[in-house]
Amino acid sequence: MINDSPASYAFIRACIFFLHYVAPLSAVYCVIVLLLRPSTYRIPLVLEIWAVAETAFFALIYVPRTIVLQRAAAHPELFPREQRRRLFKLCLDTADDPEKYLSGWMRGVPASEIKRENVKEFFCWAFLNKKHHGPEDEEELEEYADETELRLGRKLEPGWGNAVSLRPTVDRFQSLHRSLLWYFCVFFVDTLTFASLIWHSFHFHRLRNSHFFHVFPLRPFGLLSKQKSPAKTLTYWHRPHTSKIRLPILFIHGIGIGLYPYINFLSQINRSDKKHDKDGGIGIIAIEIMPVSFRITGAALERDQMCGEILQILRHHGWHECILASHSYGSVISSHLLQYSETSELIGPVLLIDPVSILLHLPDVAYNFTARKPIRANEYQLYYFGSMDMGVAHTLGRRFFWFENIFWKHDMDGRQVTVSLASRDLIVNTEAVGRYLAQDGDGKPTTEEWKHREWKGKGLDILWFEDLDHAQVFDSRRNCEILAQVVRQYSWMGRRGKSNGTAAHEQ
Repeated sequence: MINDSPASYAFIRACIFFLHYVAPLSAVYCVIVLLLRPSTYRIPLVLEIWAVAETAFFALIYVPRTIVLQRAAAHPELFPREQRRRLFKLCLDTADDPEKYLSGWMRGVPASEIKRENVKEFFCWAFLNKKHHGPEDEEELEEYADETELRLGRKLEPGWGNAVSLRPTVDRFQSLHRSLLWYFCVFFVDTLTFASLIWHSFHFHRLRNSHFFHVFPLRPFGLLSKQKSPAKTLTYWHRPHTSKIRLPILFIHGIGIGLYPYINFLSQINRSDKKHDKDGGIGIIAIEIMPVSFRITGAALERDQMCGEILQILRHHGWHECILASHSYGSVISSHLLQYSETSELIGPVLLIDPVSILLHLPDVAYNFTARKPIRANEYQLYYFGSMDMGVAHTLGRRFFWFENIFWKHDMDGRQVTVSLASRDLIVNTEAVGRYLAQDGDGKPTTEEWKHREWKGKGLDILWFEDLDHAQVFDSRRNCEILAQVVRQYSWMGRRGKSNGTAAHEQ
């Protein structure tokens, strides 16, 4: 994320204006030329061809694709009622401020506008996977509304107020057109990523040639790779694991331009590891999640399919145990891998960087990513380049189900877990996440000393980065080295802690 300053604001608004209005201006020009032929007001031929291409791309690709992507989500199977009741109670128990919790899910409206039917409508989506409830749901929803009144310490007025709840998977989601110029920028960054990762001894594992046109911008450099992915839809980068005594690393990126922002982090894991040079290198598999990487491609994989394909990749390389490291949206996939029995048993220590999956039931992530009106420079960057991307918007609006993505503190029991948080994160309420993770055994909040605790590598650790925004931890080599040191220590400690473990072997 860029910093919030007048210069940054002017820069990001200028970039958005230029990238966003290329297509409309091209369409206007094409219409004028057609209506006023022959015209003396013609731009150079190269620019005219570009204008025609931008217009055709908007009309033939963006508009039809937007209509297709708005199709209703296929929600996962509903939990049994008792499990839903326990989940509901857990959500309220971990909401420090029930009024703020409810208001956040109602887009920040005053409490006077949130009435009983508004609350029931929200809970119908959150716990019953429905847009509208029927008579068969009344008893359960009334129970939830009654319990909410007890937590609020007041009665909810009957009827409807002017509140509109956030219900991403059933309501229409928004996206904005991306010009061909923008996709050329994505292609350019992708090319830099290819070159950089190859330089750092990574090998690209591509899909079959028949899948070449399944991703736009096209990736011609991938055709040069001899290695093929054993998975049906996932591509990835692989650095061979040659160590005999340490664990390799599985890395999953977040929403953004792909793996480019993480190159320093991934390269430093082995670059700074002089202590164990004779042992060999730490292997790394970095999965590519194309639907959230600003590409035009297929829909994001469902939970079981994603876990199954990652399992195929791990088995293909003979990895019997590995460290799991992920950033932002990658923490959602991490929670799936830790819940999926076949992958969970292959995962040792875990590093979660800027995770969105912890306390996901709070409204911060959903509101900040999908509903907040941007004001500051970093908010405009997130809004235009992140939230409004077609693939990202569809993933969050039709493939993102909070109840199967959430990662609770008790899910970390028995594991070595480090959670990295940034104090100025514009997406995650990191103060709330930090307090939740630092609670004592009685569930009482601790003082802010947890922000300054020494990293021990045992149980649950928290790394607190002051004055950093979401993803900015990857912007400096110093901070990347802190994260790299964590995974290097886990790589050694995780293996040493296993009395009957065997080192991973590459195929």
